[in-house]
Amino acid sequence: MRFAALSLAMLVLAGCSPRAGTGSVGPASPASVDPSAITVAGLVDIGAGLQGPAGLAASVVATGLPNVASLAIDAAGRIWAGTAAFDDTGTDAIYVIAAGSVPVKVLGGLHTVLGLVWVGNTLYVAAKESVTAWTGFDGATFAAHRTVVAFATGVGEVNEIALGPDGRLVVGISAPCNACVTTDPDSAAVLSFLPDGSDLRVVASGIRAPVGLAFRSDTGDLLVTMNQRDDLGDATPGDWLAVVERGQDWGFPDCYGQLATACAGARIPAAVLDSHAAASGVAIVSDALGTTGTSAIVAEWANGIVLRVALSGSGSATTGTATPFLVGLANPVPVLADGAGGVLIGDWATGTVVRVAAGD
Repeated sequence: MRFAALSLAMLVLAGCSPRAGTGSVGPASPASVDPSAITVAGLVDIGAGLQGPAGLAASVVATGLPNVASLAIDAAGRIWAGTAAFDDTGTDAIYVIAAGSVPVKVLGGLHTVLGLVWVGNTLYVAAKESVTAWTGFDGATFAAHRTVVAFATGVGEVNEIALGPDGRLVVGISAPCNACVTTDPDSAAVLSFLPDGSDLRVVASGIRAPVGLAFRSDTGDLLVTMNQRDDLGDATPGDWLAVVERGQDWGFPDCYGQLATACAGARIPAAVLDSHAAASGVAIVSDALGTTGTSAIVAEWANGIVLRVALSGSGSATTGTATPFLVGLANPVPVLADGAGGVLIGDWATGTVVRVAAGD
């Protein structure tokens, strides 16, 4: 949906579409939004160069994280960040945020680290064509690592990873194309597997780019951001926020929300977001950030805004109303609830991680 209160006079959305054929977080050219060009009525200065609802406060958690694309928190409360450059040159890395907001590189030479999650003392990393597990962190390095799941070459971009309430890991994989019929069942799908990598299952298929994943703690529902096809001109739909359930087929590439035979019986998203938005990270918060009820906090890479989607209902009956929540970031990608009433948001363009929570 479009927001009448959102002024994007200096942003040409037609040039900020996701890379055709990847479903990735980046646009056709890696230009960043000018945060000063975006204003939203009703939002006020909350610190750290951001505007948001009155009563919130933003603070800088870390700087110097080029192309930050994923976030996680370990059992000791340390924040971890993964990077994903626009062009994969094998220079991506994983950092731990040390005292004084200083990122310390722990792992380098990686490829497109779009997902991080800690399970006990193991860090799971979703990156190019694989999920790996890293153990034995001693404060400086990991003692060992292993490949948990190896996907086929060219499977598509491996996106965010999350731990489900059933103890299974869930990951989204984009289609390797903009509008083709995929032949690899792992492409254009949400998959799940046990932490040891066994029992790999397709949870839902026919999703061009399932990018951000988060579970609701109250219902167990899996919320997923979905990037749409980008070859449809004026018919390009908005990106979606949807509840994904086992056995679903979302109809990619033929169905994209239009009234057509191709969409007969297709699933309906909880909320329609902006077109060409490259919707990325999502976090679920309840009775937090100055609001009551359950909301999804969703980053839109290409627009430079973070949305709040107020959720009603549960399961396939979930519906949502999206409104601008934060502006002042150039290209927000990862969003993570920190377990203490706040959310962490990484700005891919500036390498900054901020925390937003209720003010004193």
